[in-house]
Amino acid sequence: MTEEAAVPFALVFGIITVLLVRSRDVKTWEAVMIGLFGLYLGQTPVIFTVDGIVTWFLSGFTHT
Repeated sequence: MTEEAAVPFALVFGIITVLLVRSRDVKTWEAVMIGLFGLYLGQTPVIFTVDGIVTWFLSGFTHT
C-alpha cells in the first residue's frame, strides 16, 4: 500500500476517533475503528493484511 492510498483512510479513521472521544462512549466496533486508525497511521508491516481485509469488506458493500 502506498502512502497516498493510506492518507484517506487515516483521515476518515482520525475523524471517527475524534468524534468518539468527544462523545465519551466507546463501543466494541468503535474500538476496532480506533485500532484501524492506529494501524493506518503507524504503517506497521501488518497493515498490508489489514488493508486487504478492509478492502475486501468494503468492496462487498460497493459491488454492483
